[in-house]
Amino acid sequence: MRKRADWMVKADDAILEILEGGLMLGPTTIAKNGDLSRQHVTNRLSILIAYGFVKRVEEGYYQISDRGRLWLEGEVDASDLDPTEDQ
Repeated sequence: MRKRADWMVKADDAILEILEGGLMLGPTTIAKNGDLSRQHVTNRLSILIAYGFVKRVEEGYYQISDRGRLWLEGEVDASDLDPTEDQ
């Protein structure tokens, strides 16, 4: 079971699940595949990066991090994390 935090929203699950495939994706592609707005994805990616769930590979492209994968597997409790904490 995934251990959520108060800062997380439903879209975070969709974003991480889309990125779980291992591809480098941009916000527009993630939004289209998750039935989300591009702006909402962009906002959430910033937060997911701050908590170490996603990493920016290059300008406009993102990948799931090891922490993000572990969270999807229920191995990380998101409520225990600080936004600037190193992975």
